[in-house]
Amino acid sequence: MAFVPEYILILGFTIVIDYFAGLQIERARGFHRKLWLISSLAANISILAVFKYFNFFVSNANAALAFAGMPTSLPFLNMLLPIGLSFHTFQAMSYTIEVYRGNYPAERHFGIYSLYVMFYPQLVAGPIERPQNVLPQFHEQYKFDWELCKSGLLQMAFGLFKKVVIADRLARVVDGAYDDVGTQNSTTLLIATVFYAFQIYCDFSGYSDIGIGAARVMGFDLMKNFDQPYTARSIGEFWRRWHISLSTWFRDYLYIPLGGNRVKYSRRLFNVLLVFLISGLWHGASWAFIIWGGLHGLYQIVAQLWNRVFPPREAWEQTWIKKTWDVLSTFALVTFAWIFFRAHGAHDAVLVIKKLFIHTAYQVPDLALNVGETLLCVALIGLLLWKERYYMTLPTAQTWKFATLFSVLLFSCYLLGVFDHSQFIYFQF
Repeated sequence: MAFVPEYILILGFTIVIDYFAGLQIERARGFHRKLWLISSLAANISILAVFKYFNFFVSNANAALAFAGMPTSLPFLNMLLPIGLSFHTFQAMSYTIEVYRGNYPAERHFGIYSLYVMFYPQLVAGPIERPQNVLPQFHEQYKFDWELCKSGLLQMAFGLFKKVVIADRLARVVDGAYDDVGTQNSTTLLIATVFYAFQIYCDFSGYSDIGIGAARVMGFDLMKNFDQPYTARSIGEFWRRWHISLSTWFRDYLYIPLGGNRVKYSRRLFNVLLVFLISGLWHGASWAFIIWGGLHGLYQIVAQLWNRVFPPREAWEQTWIKKTWDVLSTFALVTFAWIFFRAHGAHDAVLVIKKLFIHTAYQVPDLALNVGETLLCVALIGLLLWKERYYMTLPTAQTWKFATLFSVLLFSCYLLGVFDHSQFIYFQF
């Protein structure tokens, strides 16, 4: 509403449609249940298609018409994308699907259902919740819990540190390189690409920490959305650790309904590729995002075929050499795919790849940060990888310990943070 006040009507429309659809799905029998579900999903997907994908499809249609030599030019819609549209749309869809499957009863209280869709900590960037987890919590009575408050505030502080100290500092290097890839040398683009992998992680996981922590301060428990994804030993494991709420959403509501692992092997591989292509399109209306999703799908397919031809040997898999190789190779594949995610379109992404792998005249990097700040970035990344799993296990039962750690984190954000009005990356999705 701060951008376009009328956009609150989008939330209002989907809330009313899905609320009554849930009630009707529970009451109806046979084909009518499916009809109500389809109507609800169609309403949600239509809004998403118009606001997020209409201009993308028009652009491609115009390109096809021009290629065919036809003068017809379809008009574009001049409108802003509502912040967090993809997130609350998917959360609303999960509700009607779960009611249809009989996994959760339809919510009778209109206000509580509205809160499920509009719960502010995770409204604009997740985690994408399921009704089984949060709706029962909204029916409970809560008293102030100082221990939950301390835990939530501490997680919010860590999230803020990730965002303003690490992500936004790395963004200076990444933006400086990717905003004009044509003039950058290979060394600069290589450093910027690696930095982007950590920028997007700290940016998005930082938001998740802030959202989950804010909910915990009020007594609510939201699902974990990240679990040290860059320590994963395979692409499949990476997606079990990265944006967990979205990857499980696609698994439960798309991959499994397509047949999951129950279909023949070739169809299973096709389903994997299809799900990742749709995941790429979910992230953005651009061929670059579709390619990014397709790359992850191909990674999964190649890994499955490889393991089928060369079954892993347990003794070798447990050696430190193999573990290290798996982590580094997985990180390299993920980082390569991030090029398409960050570049301004597929053309720029291809240019970056050419400079990295073909025109490999590596030179002294031209970074937006001085040597000291660059080394600070590297140190912060090392700290993140080394200590992140211990952040939420630090002893804070004693209030003075909590106050000390919380104050240190906030002072570090103030002293080392970059405050240049950088929004969260995933707000655009």
